[in-house]
Amino acid sequence: MKILRELLIIFSICLVAQFISELLPIPFPASVLSLVILLLLLLSKMFKPHWIQNLSGFLLKNMAFFFIPAGVCIIEQYTALKGNILTLLLICLVTTFLTFTASAYAVIGTIKLMEKVRSRHNG
Repeated sequence: MKILRELLIIFSICLVAQFISELLPIPFPASVLSLVILLLLLLSKMFKPHWIQNLSGFLLKNMAFFFIPAGVCIIEQYTALKGNILTLLLICLVTTFLTFTASAYAVIGTIKLMEKVRSRHNG
């Protein structure tokens, strides 16, 4: 039953994000809105992380599985992409570097923030 409740919570957030995405005057991915809504709920203290801990842990452990359909679609479109392969590889390399850099700074910032919060509670 716990997994069903966690699924209901996550799918409800996704449904709200989809609805908001449809109302926006510009195209905006509902998946990104879902993450923003979840972040806002977590920051507002109205939402407890342990409410979705089991399901989110499972999804994170099996994340690679969810990239298979995207990989298959890329392989299916090989003939269309063949002329632009160098451009695509360059884009992949640059965005990978940018993602790693942004993630590293996010982790560094989070660690510093957590240390600051701990020092306030302990001091």
